Formats: sequence, structure tokens, C-alpha cells
Amino acid sequence: MSKISTLSTDVKASLSTLSSAATESVALAQLNDSVTVFNPAQSQTSPAEPVNTHKATHHKANHNQNRSISQSGEASSANAATASAPTTTPKIGFVSLGCPKALVDSERIITELSRDGYQVASDYEGADLVVVNTCGFIESAVQESLDAIGEAISKNGKVIVTGCLGKEADKIRKMHPAVLAVTGAHAYDEVIRAVALHVPKPKRELTDEYNPKIDLINEAGIKLTPSHYAYLKISEGCNHRCTFCIIPSLRGDLVSRPIDSVMNEAMALKNAGVKELLIISQDTSAYGLDLKYKTSFWNGMPLKSKFYDLCQALNQLGIWVRLHYVYPYPHVDKVVELMGEGKLLPYLDIPFQHASPRILKAMKRPAHSENTLARIQAWRAICPDIVIRSTFVVGFPGETEEDFQCLLDWLVEARLDRVGAFTYSEVEGAVANDLPNPVPEAVKQERYERFMALQQDISAQKLQEKIGRTLTVLVDEIDSEENIAICRSYADAPEIDGHVYVDNITANVQVGQLLTVTIDDASEYDLFANYKA
Repeated sequence: MSKISTLSTDVKASLSTLSSAATESVALAQLNDSVTVFNPAQSQTSPAEPVNTHKATHHKANHNQNRSISQSGEASSANAATASAPTTTPKIGFVSLGCPKALVDSERIITELSRDGYQVASDYEGADLVVVNTCGFIESAVQESLDAIGEAISKNGKVIVTGCLGKEADKIRKMHPAVLAVTGAHAYDEVIRAVALHVPKPKRELTDEYNPKIDLINEAGIKLTPSHYAYLKISEGCNHRCTFCIIPSLRGDLVSRPIDSVMNEAMALKNAGVKELLIISQDTSAYGLDLKYKTSFWNGMPLKSKFYDLCQALNQLGIWVRLHYVYPYPHVDKVVELMGEGKLLPYLDIPFQHASPRILKAMKRPAHSENTLARIQAWRAICPDIVIRSTFVVGFPGETEEDFQCLLDWLVEARLDRVGAFTYSEVEGAVANDLPNPVPEAVKQERYERFMALQQDISAQKLQEKIGRTLTVLVDEIDSEENIAICRSYADAPEIDGHVYVDNITANVQVGQLLTVTIDDASEYDLFANYKA
């Protein structure tokens, strides 16, 4: 039985600001129905990955953005008009599993369905068909996706499958022969065609509740995040061939978006009220390589489709910009300089994965020969406030105790701010499955626990150093019962990092607002502050 959960009413607010500034006042009711998505299972991106709640806890290893069954928020007065609307317009349900890249795919499909006049259902029973956007990164995610497909079939009956696991169409059809169609990752057009085949598009001229303002949805599209932050995907696919990863086989090689397309979406999001952009891709620092850094024009200015140039342009928007999935190449140094100048959030999400040269070579990690400790020291010299988050694999095939101790020693010296980890598990199709000397599960778990205990001590020490500092924080949620604001600082990405809990707020404090607070306490992963208006 799935747990039903909802986003805050923020998401509904974001739906009323999808188009240009001229249409920002469009009421949610005019969008026919709340955009909703299903999530029949709890996040299980890795068996060793605790969920981050509002209490101090371990930060999640992967950026899991699963969206649940009525994920656009509670019904509000803005929805009142839809309650009495005719029910002739077909409704599509949506289950979205996996990382932010998959979430962006879900947002794009939902946007296109909305443009075609479909409504998006808030539960299985109210849907004419359900789309399940799957994850296939590791085996636990594969199982979660298969379970989600099964639940959708049992509760609705008409199911289309898309996403990373869609590459394993035979496996899906063998387990769930009732599925109507299976497509791969970012196969937007195929999904739209499959939906229209089984649930014909509404005839707009005959549908009373159709609203022509849907056609005004701009490049920002419909977002499934709260209205004050959004993910901006700058490229798809990856050119690397890490032995433990099958992403290139699921999503292909690197394909970058032209910089004018990225910047148009970024501007549309800013105009819609977004205060923070989270830049995502499979390899952010490789942005534009496949385009040979082609020059495009945006706002009348020539811009190269290049990582540094993109960061410079995003700075001009005057909102928070947070970088994810950045490989530690030398050219990243220039981007860190922008952070030191206050032009980007001083935050880098870098998937180091390990520290032992032998294991990194076995993983075929890009930049495995780089002296990452020296690079981190250089970045801190350029930008003393920089926060580095990373993810590590524990128990990779052939990892010895010596290799693992190398990782622990590296962690002590690196003193990273935010760290997630997961134990290695075989992924069908991964080259690492054939490597010799697999690590026993009990040893993997023991090493994972040692690793996280060490990082917890490092995190606690680093957060203690912030007591007494004044920080700008972004309000994510208001707990009116406790009279606190649940916020994030520049050091905290949503859903994976810690929080700043601000006490004694006034009634004027709103979600999406930037506050200036002074830190007066810290735990292992979170900060605490008092608000002074």
C-alpha cells in the first residue's frame, strides 16, 4: 500500500506563474486541474541511504526526486472552480521516480500534455491512463520502478512506461504484460503519441473547461518543485564509461542544449518567481563540448555554449545559482573564481566516488589521476566559503581494507561539507559486475557505517564553526505550530542536504523569502537560528 503525500501549496502557486510576467496572475483554477504526480513507493535509491527528514539525519547519497500521488499540494480555494467543472476532459496520472534529470523529463511531458488539453489526475481512480517514469540506475531503483508499474496496473489498468528502465522493455513486459507502451529515457514525443493513441486528445472547441491560457506556458513549462526553486537541465547523456554506471546506455552520449535555449528557460523561471536555479546534467563541466562551444545570441549578446560562459550569463539573472554534477577538471577553477566574486553560490556538487587510485582506475573515473586534494585546497584559497558535496561508493569490487583506509584518510584531509555514500550493488549491464574479488555484503555495510560515522564527526565540526555567523537563508517551509521557518543556506541543496531552522518568526515570513539570520546552534547536519525582523 503506497503512502500518499503532497507538496506544499507552493507548487500550486508555481502553476499560476508558468507563463510570462503578463500572465503571472492566472489563477490555478484556470489551469484546469492541479498538476499531480504519483509515487507509490518510498525513495529507495540505495539500500544504505536513509531518508533526509526535518530532523538531523544523513544526507541522501543520490538526488532522488520521487514525486507522490497528489504531489501538487492540498486542494485550496484556487481549485474551487475545478470541483464543479465538467469531467469530459481526459486526465492522465503520473508516477515520477528517480533523480532530478528524470524529474525534468516528467515536467516536460506534463507540460506537453497540458498544452494538448489534458488534465493531470490527482489519484489512480481519477486517471484515464497512468504514465510511470522509471529509474534504472541501481537494482533497488529497478525494483522500485517495477513495483510502481505493478501498482499502477492494479489500481488503474492502463499504463505507459517511460524513463531509464524503459531500455529493458522485455523485462518490463515479461513482468507486466498489461503495459500499453514502453519508451526509453527523455522520449517525450513517443510518450505523447502513446498517450494520444490510448486516450485521444480532447477536442478543444468542444471542451468547455479548456483554457486558452494553457498555450501561453513558456519555456519554463510546468514545474513539480515548489515555486521558489527549479531544476534547469543543460545537457543530456554522458561521454564517460565508468564501469559501475549504465547511464550512457540508458541516456546516450553527451548532448548539450544551445546556450540561448538554456538562458531563455532560466529567464522564464526567474520571471515566474523562482529564487534558486539548480543546474543539472550528467556531466555539467562538460557542457558544450559536443557543440564545439558553438556561439549563440541571447539578449542580443553572443554567448558560447561553454560551462564558464553559461555561469557568467546565469549570474546576470540576480538569483541563486547552484551547480550539481561537476567533475573536478582544471577549468572548474575559473568557475570557482566567479563564486569567490559572489556571482554564483559557493557550492559544488562533485561525484568523487572514491579516493584510492587503484579503485578509481578500476571504476574508469574521469580525472582519476587528478590530485583532488590539491584542487580542493586551491578552490578554498580562491573562495574560502566554498561548500563541497560529494557521493562515494563503498565496497566496490576488489576494494581492500587498504583501499578503504585510503578513502577514510582522504576524507579526513578533504573535510568535505556534505557527503552521501552507498554500498556497491551490481547493475545489470555494468562492466564492474565482471570484476574479480567482490566485497562481501557484511563488509560493505561495516565499511559504510565507519565511513558515515567519520563524516558525521566532520560535518558536526564544520557546522559548529558556523555558530555566530550571519547567513542569508531561503525559506522552504513554515511550521506554524512551532513558529519556525525551515530554510536552506547557500550550503544546502533541497532534499539532499541539511536545513537551517529559524525560531521566533513573524507572520510576515513567507515561503520563498530570503532572510538574514545569525546562527546560534548546530547539530551534525543542521543549523539553528533566531529571527530578528
